[in-house]
Amino acid sequence: MRIVVDENIPEASVFARHGELTVLPGRHLTAADVQQADALIVRSVTQVNADLLRGSRVGFVGSCTIGTDHLDTAWLDAAGIVWSNAPGCNARSVVEYVLAALQLLATRHQARLEQRRFGIVGVGEVGQRLACVLDALGWQVMLCDPPREATGTAPGVAALPEQGFVSLGEVLEQCDVICLHTPLTSSGPWPTRHLLSAGQLQKLRPGSWLLNAGRGPVVDNKALLQVLQQRSDLSVVLDVWENEPWVDPQLAARCALVTPHIAGYSLDGKIRGTEMIYQAFCRHFELEVKQGVQYPVPEIKALSISNSMPPEKLLQQLSSMFYQPLKDDAALRATLSLDVQARAVAFDRLRKEYGVRREMLATRLCLPAGNQPLQQLAQALGMQWQEEA
Repeated sequence: MRIVVDENIPEASVFARHGELTVLPGRHLTAADVQQADALIVRSVTQVNADLLRGSRVGFVGSCTIGTDHLDTAWLDAAGIVWSNAPGCNARSVVEYVLAALQLLATRHQARLEQRRFGIVGVGEVGQRLACVLDALGWQVMLCDPPREATGTAPGVAALPEQGFVSLGEVLEQCDVICLHTPLTSSGPWPTRHLLSAGQLQKLRPGSWLLNAGRGPVVDNKALLQVLQQRSDLSVVLDVWENEPWVDPQLAARCALVTPHIAGYSLDGKIRGTEMIYQAFCRHFELEVKQGVQYPVPEIKALSISNSMPPEKLLQQLSSMFYQPLKDDAALRATLSLDVQARAVAFDRLRKEYGVRREMLATRLCLPAGNQPLQQLAQALGMQWQEEA
């Protein structure tokens, strides 16, 4: 069996247990590269469609990512090619990115996060987990997700407010912080491409914060630049961009925090994605799973927390301990003066050479016995915890 794998997939050697492995740059894969492959394993930078796979031997496509907008699933289904993604694999990593970004904005603006109202647009794997963390802290949360509202369900969202789901308009008009976590869709009941267009962006409350760690085209980047040129009161955090890997330097210059699509780039999240696709790969080809993917031991195995520590202070300390976004911000900004093509190459290099970042859940918390607020926060963060006398 021949298997083509994106070079940025960690622990990809697990696939080599079942065949001949070819490792290539995912963004530059060609039809010739996959012509004789039986399986293709990618991340979100590879456009998997008829142009890439028509006439090839590929029978299985696995994407070690949450999203599927880079997969032409309709064509794959029609061609009889089985595909699989890894929903939720890096959701915790994205949540931790957002929490760290919020802490950064709060420090810059000398703002108290508990006094702000949070709007989460898109209540899937990431949005659900973020809502649960904010709810565990007792902060105000509004959720917008028309498809879930239509079905009357929000699986796993213990934090669903009493008012239920609200409209996008209500989020824009009432929330001080708006976090975007929708998939990218161009059709269907809720198309999200340019969900925030010029008209919607103009509705943002004075002094509000907008964070997009989902998909770049959910926000009209040209319109966002125009709004930011007119309104200095807004603070924007962008991890994802329209037309990646080509970042608009003018837009980046006006954002409070910019990063090169790495919100979900924790080592744990990436390995989890590999593991999920390896399992799907083995099921499809009816192969025996030969030993699971290995996770490295964390540098910080356990933390003891004082009974006097408030939950919001614990979150602040954990956020700064596990992820500091200014390093990634500086790295991306250092590329913005390059010419267009060099910027694109640098964007991909920042992702390819991204350092090791561990998730909070790799560390166990030792919490005071009976301290429910701290225990609830630890559970919402997905962390292991145990009581200490």
